[in-house]
Amino acid sequence: MVKMHADEVETDPELIRRLIRGQFPQWADLPVERLASGGTVNAVYRIGADLTARLPLTPGGVESLEWEQRWLPRLAPVLPVTIPTVVGRGEPAEGYPLPWSVHRWIEGENPVEGRVAEPELLASDLAAFITAMRKVELGDAPVAYRGVPLATVDAGTRAAIEELSRTDEPFDAKAAIAVWEESLAAPRWTGAPCWVHSDLMPGNLLVADGRLAAVLDFSTAGLGDPACDLIVAWNLLPRSARKVFRDAVDADDATWARGRGWALSMAVGQLPYYRHTNPIMSANARHVIREVLA
Repeated sequence: MVKMHADEVETDPELIRRLIRGQFPQWADLPVERLASGGTVNAVYRIGADLTARLPLTPGGVESLEWEQRWLPRLAPVLPVTIPTVVGRGEPAEGYPLPWSVHRWIEGENPVEGRVAEPELLASDLAAFITAMRKVELGDAPVAYRGVPLATVDAGTRAAIEELSRTDEPFDAKAAIAVWEESLAAPRWTGAPCWVHSDLMPGNLLVADGRLAAVLDFSTAGLGDPACDLIVAWNLLPRSARKVFRDAVDADDATWARGRGWALSMAVGQLPYYRHTNPIMSANARHVIREVLA
């Protein structure tokens, strides 16, 4: 496997077998298979038919384990689709230096940009999930990773656009800056902070028969501006389904513009970083940039 991060911890199926054998002997005889993924935080392995092991790739991914254990059981009853269930917490061992977790397996496939089978139905399902998230009322909630004002990432986004312009990627930096400044100029969110997932990338979604079956990886979720959950309009949904999605989430012009800005900011940051190490992530970033600048 090509490393994505300088401080990335290496894993392989044999390591997972040893960890399982030592800490969860009831699952020791189950087969282990690494799953292909566009994820950047965890290595994911399927354990038998019903489980997955998730191992943080870097020390920075450990915080999400605590988040999952605290919030996933509280969110699950109030959301309209399946979300992950933690069934085991692993400890550092066998040369692997970080805590890790075991989840229930969820059936479904990651959708792929440009190949959405039922775009309008999926748009409606995604809108229903986002709307349900906004209505969650759980006290003592954290601030979402992307629930902050768009201006918070202005310097980083401009630096990423500049970095990307120095690569051999086909990229119109002037057009990207124009879209970014238009998004920044949109009025800020003045409503009460609401629950958002804030990382609705295709790799964090599962579909079955064209419909949304599950939403994964809530480690960036919390309270904030709902605009950040609109990124699926550009990273997954085709243009033909965007009006259905926008109407269903009731996004005004300012929120839509901020959502477009978040989609662009994420893509221009991801592409120069992952373009040689994560083909799934970099392909999606290229898709987003094309769609946002179209």
